[in-house]
Amino acid sequence: MTWLQQVAIFAAGIAAGGINTIVGSGTLITFPALLAFGLPPVTANVSNTIGLVPGSVSGVVGYRRELRGQRSRLLRLGTASLLGGITGAILLLTMPKEAFKAIVPVLIIAALILVVVQPRLAAWVKKRREGGDTAAPEHGGPILLVAVFATGIYGGYFGAAQGVLLIGLLGVFVHDDIQRLNGVKNVLALIVNGVSALIFIVIAEVDWQVVALIAVGSIIGGQLGAKVGRKLPPNVLRGVIVVVGTIAVVRLLTS
Repeated sequence: MTWLQQVAIFAAGIAAGGINTIVGSGTLITFPALLAFGLPPVTANVSNTIGLVPGSVSGVVGYRRELRGQRSRLLRLGTASLLGGITGAILLLTMPKEAFKAIVPVLIIAALILVVVQPRLAAWVKKRREGGDTAAPEHGGPILLVAVFATGIYGGYFGAAQGVLLIGLLGVFVHDDIQRLNGVKNVLALIVNGVSALIFIVIAEVDWQVVALIAVGSIIGGQLGAKVGRKLPPNVLRGVIVVVGTIAVVRLLTS
């Protein structure tokens, strides 16, 4: 790997860390970059997942104040995320690589749609939360539990826009402050990414140079995203994600 490629991956890690803090779709930056430099799709996905874990830890630490008083909720939903993440990671490693190449373009397109509709989804969630007269279960009920498990499977298998999906589900099924829900979302995403990373480290082929570059970049990006990212126009960030994700889909379909 040339030094220019290393710089590019490091920069992608910074961008992913920042975007994960703001939108939750950083994989759509780093994964296409790794594909562009010739990494096999499964190796790129595995190395990317491991590399982004430190950024996820940084996000959880940043939201530690909002997590106070949510121990029971985190244990309940975190268990679903843990089981889902394990299932998704095992599926990634046991299914044929050809299946991953066929499925990932569909997953990326679905993730891009989630990113595009996220503002409308957030507005609908806000309206529902403000106008709802019926008390919702404190932790979202069994439907949310199943949905979080399914999201964990998706996150363990690929994971782009996992955060967008989680915050949408939490906003629909749990009546609580959006910042507190965002803190829960960060923990659930960390659980999925963390358990997947552990499985990948033991079993999968990992490019550790890529992991190191993305890890350091994502930590820096996470801090920048928390301090500066909220000042940037969200539509600009979504536009970048859509463009990069579209390039990834085209590359996967034509490679």
